[in-house]
Amino acid sequence: MIKFIIPSTFVNQIFIPSFILLIGLAVLCSFFPIQIESNLANIQEYIFNNLSWVYILTVSTILILLLMIAFSKAGNLRLGPDNSRPQYGYISWFAMLFSAGMGIGIMYFGVAEPLSHFASPAIEGTVQKDKMAQLYTFFHWGLHAWAVYALIGLSLAYFSYRYKLPLSIRSSLYPILKSKVNGPVGYLIDIFALCSTFFGLTTSLGFGAVQIASGLTYLHLIPENSFFYQSIIIFFIIVGAIVSAVSGLGKGLKIASEANILLALALMLLVLFFGPSVYLLNAFSEGLGTYLNNFFALAFNTFAFEEGSKPWFQNWTVLYWAWWISWSPFVGLFIAKISRGRTIREFILSVLLMPSLFIFLWMTVFGSGAIWMDQHVLHGSLSKLVNQPDTLLFHFLSHYPASSLLLCIAVLVIGLFFLTSADSGLLVMDGISSRNSPRSPKWQSVYWGIMLIILPLALLKSGGLKALQTMTLISALPYSVVMLIVCYCLVRTLRQDLASYSATSPSVSRNFNPSHWKSRLEQILTFNQKEDIGKFMKDTVRPAFEMLLEELNEKGIKAEIISKEKPRLSIELLIHHDKVRNFRYGVVAEEKKVSDHLVEDDKMPTVTSSISYSPVTYYNDGRRGNDIQYLSKMEIIADFLHEYQRYILLLAEGKNEMLIES
Repeated sequence: MIKFIIPSTFVNQIFIPSFILLIGLAVLCSFFPIQIESNLANIQEYIFNNLSWVYILTVSTILILLLMIAFSKAGNLRLGPDNSRPQYGYISWFAMLFSAGMGIGIMYFGVAEPLSHFASPAIEGTVQKDKMAQLYTFFHWGLHAWAVYALIGLSLAYFSYRYKLPLSIRSSLYPILKSKVNGPVGYLIDIFALCSTFFGLTTSLGFGAVQIASGLTYLHLIPENSFFYQSIIIFFIIVGAIVSAVSGLGKGLKIASEANILLALALMLLVLFFGPSVYLLNAFSEGLGTYLNNFFALAFNTFAFEEGSKPWFQNWTVLYWAWWISWSPFVGLFIAKISRGRTIREFILSVLLMPSLFIFLWMTVFGSGAIWMDQHVLHGSLSKLVNQPDTLLFHFLSHYPASSLLLCIAVLVIGLFFLTSADSGLLVMDGISSRNSPRSPKWQSVYWGIMLIILPLALLKSGGLKALQTMTLISALPYSVVMLIVCYCLVRTLRQDLASYSATSPSVSRNFNPSHWKSRLEQILTFNQKEDIGKFMKDTVRPAFEMLLEELNEKGIKAEIISKEKPRLSIELLIHHDKVRNFRYGVVAEEKKVSDHLVEDDKMPTVTSSISYSPVTYYNDGRRGNDIQYLSKMEIIADFLHEYQRYILLLAEGKNEMLIES
């Protein structure tokens, strides 16, 4: 086992095999690009010709399942304890998930894809080519794409934040693998996720650098789109991403993502304003209707009865589905990382609808706008450039008023999208390789950044980037099977979670002793501050836990008391078990806002602050417990026994297998 001399949180079982695999594949693709690409292309062709239906059924199944979960009782569950709340507001959250997910793609394909579908329709003889081009673009970039990301993000967030499992792909398979997720199988899953993330970022950075260089060449800021200038672009983007990553998720990436979305929105509104505005808004409205009207026909269409359209289907729809699947470990992990505290319904509907609607508007403004311009202004000259997707956006914008401004904004937005993707990628890769250690040194993000500079440049120089992209797409086939297993694990655990929630509680009274009702009344009229809760934990909760701890130890049951000051003041009694998940009974200081009416009420002299705190219990299954500020030491012991008895009964009845380790 290799020991790092400098401080490191890398897990050797993940980091070392991944490092060897990344370097090895990069070397092969660099030195034998033609041979590797040829062999991989043959494999991809075989998969797309014979197994394209797997991708279609997998992605459609995922979408339908997510919608069913969102509108079920399980939608009310939170990604975390019941009392948890989102860390980021909607705007910041949307900006980060969108920037990491598809921001790069919409800049590259916003004009190129709709124009390509218009120039070469899916089915020969299509009458309304512009309408069908918009429809297929919506289909490729809409609900199905985001469903793939949402499934992985939801599964990771649910198992991690609710059941205290590591924020890792392996955790999604815990219901069937149990403790094996911590062994070789779990390491293999993490290695795959790490390599998939790195390869996806590498190929995107490589091709993105080519597009940015094309834009700068178009603006006459650089003399040519050469490897030299592409290298400089990659270097500066990754350096920026490193600076952002080491500054922290809540600072650098949040700020960059918000700035990016604002610039992208400004660019879209300017194009809408200077272009055929009324036509584009009408097209957006009609496009939504057409998409919804043809939704199921598109979702399950494999062109089995249109043999002539098979190549189009494989090169567009199947390729997209494979690309979204191969990218899902990276994007899903990142979405999960920023989504703690949201309800499952809120998560699913937001991730599916918010980015999709934005993309639909974007693709209409740029894609349908380009088709309109090609038909009414340029007389077909723009559609003749569909084989030059790197420069197509810039050709389109050059025909607008204030074109220089629009082109500059476009290049800046592309650069920022690449920066935020690389930034989130650095955080995700460091998280996977260290099993999401909260104390990872900053040099590890720098290391991954250096890797993202060296390998893409090596592959660009040698021509091996295409081979690596093909390899990434091929990996989507086995991973689609994994995603179906994730679906099964998620549904199974959600049903168990709901069953345990509705499980009959033991017949133990929770009523407090009325003999000290006067002090109880005094407590009700008092709105505690944080120091009051700290005193309550010290004087009442801890002594109760110590009495329980002494008795448990006498009975040979291993337990311990854990106190924390951050992120929130808490204390818990943890009972260790060998074959089942540990039992946890905790008390946390929960912050609440007090109505201004009470603060200003002269009849409530004890209310002096707009913020109050309550000691609320929590358990190992994510449930929010009760406010116990009115309980005495003995009543807390009774409440503990009530919950521990419920835990034992659930284990005995097998109502929640997530409590079982083996």
